[in-house]
Amino acid sequence: MRNEANIKDNDNSSMDIALEALRIRIARCTETGEQHTTAIPGLSLFRREEPTEPITGMYEPSICMIAQGAKRVLLGDDTFVYDAHHYLITSVHLPTVVQIIEASREKPYLGLRLKFDLREISQLMADSSLPSPRTLQSSRGMATGEVTLPLLTAFQRLIDLLDEQQDIPILAPVIQREIIYRLLVGDQGERLRQIAAAGSQSHQIARAIDWLKTNFTQPLRIDDLAAQARMSSSTFHHHFRTMTALSPLQYQKQLRLQEARRLMLAERLDAANAAFQVGYESPSQFSREYSRLFGAPPLRDISNLRQIAGRGDSDNRMLQEVN
Repeated sequence: MRNEANIKDNDNSSMDIALEALRIRIARCTETGEQHTTAIPGLSLFRREEPTEPITGMYEPSICMIAQGAKRVLLGDDTFVYDAHHYLITSVHLPTVVQIIEASREKPYLGLRLKFDLREISQLMADSSLPSPRTLQSSRGMATGEVTLPLLTAFQRLIDLLDEQQDIPILAPVIQREIIYRLLVGDQGERLRQIAAAGSQSHQIARAIDWLKTNFTQPLRIDDLAAQARMSSSTFHHHFRTMTALSPLQYQKQLRLQEARRLMLAERLDAANAAFQVGYESPSQFSREYSRLFGAPPLRDISNLRQIAGRGDSDNRMLQEVN
């Protein structure tokens, strides 16, 4: 019993040391701004010095980790909270509501995001004889998992490459492959395997989501999407909602409304033109659905955002991807 306790204490101590090293590294890289897009493809670092209001945004296929602080993510009726000991994994593009809930000037929120390439995941699955994942779970496209020491140290080594940028082209892909491996054999590995496995229902839904993301201004025809996915309309609708927590129509609406908001804020279109560009034919319907999602009619919402953001390039900062 004493040996088991000593092993556990050593593991906890190693995790604490690794987390502290990650905090120091992210804090140093983000001293001059809230977001740092690194020289490593797909890797971004983030810093916030106070809690935020809930904001809408799109999560891309990625893993998000926090070295300090905590965040809450709403996906449909589901709530995900993650912190320094839990990561957030997203396997498809998902519209969410996000809020940083732990951050201060003394202890800022410090996080990172590494985007996934599902083709690389599929290739690793094809090239390797992977052990079975630890657990099976539903096909929701977002989940939290427990941060392990091997995963944490792999991210440390990845970020350390920022000091030796000549090594990034050779070593970063190797470490990223290790990170994907750690996830595939971890407690959320089945989720990634379902999405990356060509021909699976989850993979077909992921392809439909990619199509919607590119063609959200077009009329939505469920029967056509279901046929592309080789499913009946009812089966397609069920699996789509299982993965995204939204119906296809709700998913399309959120894409349209988020793009309309971007057009009004960043490109200064009026509400009518923004609504038309994203596919709405009825300005009144656009205003109703916009108010339902963002909590205020378009004109008032954009005015509030501009007051918060101030002038200049602050508009662009308001539109950064959620992380």
